[in-house]
Amino acid sequence: MQSLRVELGQRSYSIHIGSGIIGDTTFFAPVLSKGPVAIITDTNVAPLYLQALQNTLKALNKDSLVITLPAGEESKSLDNIQLIAGHLLSAGYGRDCTLCALGGGVVGDITGFAAAVYQRGVACVQIPTTLLAMVDSSVGGKTGVNHPLGKNMIGAFYQPRTVIVDTDTLDSLPEREFRSGLAEVIKYGLINDPGFFSWLEDNLDAVLARDTEALAKIIKTSCRDKADVVARDELEGGLRAILNFGHTFGHAIEAASGYGHYLHGEAVAIGMVMAADLSRRLDLLRESEQNRIFKLIKAAGLPTLAPRLETSVYLDFMKVDKKAEGGQIRFILLNSIGNALITGDVPPAAIIQTLQAFMERSA
Repeated sequence: MQSLRVELGQRSYSIHIGSGIIGDTTFFAPVLSKGPVAIITDTNVAPLYLQALQNTLKALNKDSLVITLPAGEESKSLDNIQLIAGHLLSAGYGRDCTLCALGGGVVGDITGFAAAVYQRGVACVQIPTTLLAMVDSSVGGKTGVNHPLGKNMIGAFYQPRTVIVDTDTLDSLPEREFRSGLAEVIKYGLINDPGFFSWLEDNLDAVLARDTEALAKIIKTSCRDKADVVARDELEGGLRAILNFGHTFGHAIEAASGYGHYLHGEAVAIGMVMAADLSRRLDLLRESEQNRIFKLIKAAGLPTLAPRLETSVYLDFMKVDKKAEGGQIRFILLNSIGNALITGDVPPAAIIQTLQAFMERSA
């Protein structure tokens, strides 16, 4: 078992990483509020890990209300925020309750947002069960739901009380979901950890085989890298935006193709390939490094081509991206592997060339 801290003053919290720790009351007792607990999960995760969490809470004399959402990106909606609030109100839950997010990124995002807005804020515990949620969405306090015009457009910055990463839950993770999570892992190497990127190149086979030590390495390193950025810029006033490398293109791909067609990590993988290409077109990134990026993403079994749509469709979605300012699209690009920059000074022609270069050739 390993632990690390996200240092945010009074909002600081620990990330615990280990085998079987959903069943350990040690990690729950200090962070639960004095009132009742609600577990928010989905139809995929509930049959696998809900009972274990309920048993842990019972050992702490905590009965739990269970709210089970349909699995999938479509569940990240304002309608389901209403549904969650309705269940909590009907059960008489007050401001002393705790919401536990048991699931992947969708469950974590919507639970965190529900915790932020229910009675103006209640405690939240993140218990991620997918690789993507473990290394990214459960850490840092970004919460929210989707809107038809853009991904994660409605939400709040709201930090959890703790993040409990039980690596045993990866045993049941489908291969496509696992590889999707690797996109966010690769991202950390690209934006601020070149040594980690090189390690991934050398050890990808062990990671794909889900070797225990390799998994522990990628989860802890990713969480550490993200915690370091979040501690320096919690509300994304500047530096934290680098965590969105690949997401400007990726979110547009998700929205334009219909939420759920691509897994989030798959869209981000395509977005990172595009961002690397755009960096190269602007003479920021060397061709040899662009090739290394493409090779690793491809070797991880992730897609590199976006659906073939009019470039204007992608551009419209990118213009409403949360990083856009004054109608100008801001991009996270690379000067080199491990050295990201934020810029809005990108010629529209270069953006269109990159989009066209990485769209599927079939209709």
